[in-house]
Amino acid sequence: MQDTAPRSGGNKRWYVVHAYSGMEKSVQRALMERIERAGMQDKFGQILVPTEEVIEVKNGQKSVTERRFFPGYVLVEMEMTDETWHLVKNTSKVTGFIGGKSNKPTPIPPHEVDKILHQMQEGVEKPRPKVLYEVGELVRIKDGPFTDFNGNVEEVNYEKSRVRVSVTIFGRATPVELEFGQVEKV
Repeated sequence: MQDTAPRSGGNKRWYVVHAYSGMEKSVQRALMERIERAGMQDKFGQILVPTEEVIEVKNGQKSVTERRFFPGYVLVEMEMTDETWHLVKNTSKVTGFIGGKSNKPTPIPPHEVDKILHQMQEGVEKPRPKVLYEVGELVRIKDGPFTDFNGNVEEVNYEKSRVRVSVTIFGRATPVELEFGQVEKV
């Protein structure tokens, strides 16, 4: 009885497949359809496009979008055989495997995969802002009463999506609380 073995067990390892940038999701769908048509479901595990959710503020409206960790790459859990290699390699918009020789790719270590899976899970639970600010960084204010002023970031509050910027007004440094959408990197 081999059906009791876990789906990701056996000789399956994780490989990185290079795809045309921006086509990762369509490569993922195409691979799943080709695996299904070839009846090779037992030779493949998960096919992932590592993404995280990011919060973007446009015109005062918050929107959650997806950002890819590794644009142009798809992670494939598979048993490496000549047939599976050809199935993946000959999928439309796939340029090949990363690492090792062209016909014998190197799998990525399990701890690396665990890190990526953990990062994906964190991104879903707690979306991060699209732009990250650092204390001391120079920013330009693009909205509000201080539009077109430059200032240094004094404090970043990711919970509230706000920054405190030190702006020089009439020769004096004045701290100003702003939303992420009101500033941009210089």
